[in-house]
Amino acid sequence: MYDCKRQNTIKPFTGHLHALLVLAFAFVLIVPVYPNADHIRVSEAARRGHRYPRASQFSTVKFNRGFHVLWGPQHENIWNDQSGITIWLDRNSGSGFKSLRPYKSGYFSAAIKLQAGYTAGVNTAFYLSNNEAHPDYHDEIDIEFLGTIPGEPYTLQTNIYVRAGNGGRGRIITGREQQIHLWFDPTKDFHHYSILWTPLKIEFFVDDIPIRRYPKTNPWTFPGRPMWLYGSIWDASSWATDNGKYKVDYNYQPFVAQYRGFVLP
Repeated sequence: MYDCKRQNTIKPFTGHLHALLVLAFAFVLIVPVYPNADHIRVSEAARRGHRYPRASQFSTVKFNRGFHVLWGPQHENIWNDQSGITIWLDRNSGSGFKSLRPYKSGYFSAAIKLQAGYTAGVNTAFYLSNNEAHPDYHDEIDIEFLGTIPGEPYTLQTNIYVRAGNGGRGRIITGREQQIHLWFDPTKDFHHYSILWTPLKIEFFVDDIPIRRYPKTNPWTFPGRPMWLYGSIWDASSWATDNGKYKVDYNYQPFVAQYRGFVLP
């Protein structure tokens, strides 16, 4: 630590150097610097108060202006005012919807409410993909909610796949999955889940708080082809909950997910 009693004995050059070091230290304290990693820790992001962009700053899109039901039409209910959709899974089928057109970048968001109770094996998803256009060589940017057993929290999983194959076909250049437990109960109310996809980075947000950042370091490990936006609920018993230990139990059906507040580029 600097000793004020020796101030007059310090040479001018040393004093200048000390001042520069103090300024540099202050700069580090004031300016937030993210670690050179794929993600930002939830606690760190919340502590730093980074809340950009905000879902509320964008206009929402009516369901029929941005999406159509892709599969399981008997297992969906589009709200009368077109502001949202309810989809569900039972022993007969799940359901899914898809954007009317593809996008090459942008901010994508929805407010989602999940089902409480026993939901093991259930996968509720909000994601970008071009799987239908490139079935053996596709890209994905995923937010997935992995069902759970009573007393245990939901797991939120984010995925980024580039040039991924289906069913063992094709090849995977990169497939990066990360999981977190949310700091709230996602079954009590709607919360905003968002994806920001730019030519230089991908960021995931929960209620405007960044939970993961994936920068573009190589064009071969970063999705660049157009993708559609999807929402779905389906049976992922083989892996979703505790690596498949707990399966979907249809005694608790139907398993319901609600989506509203859609934001599209």
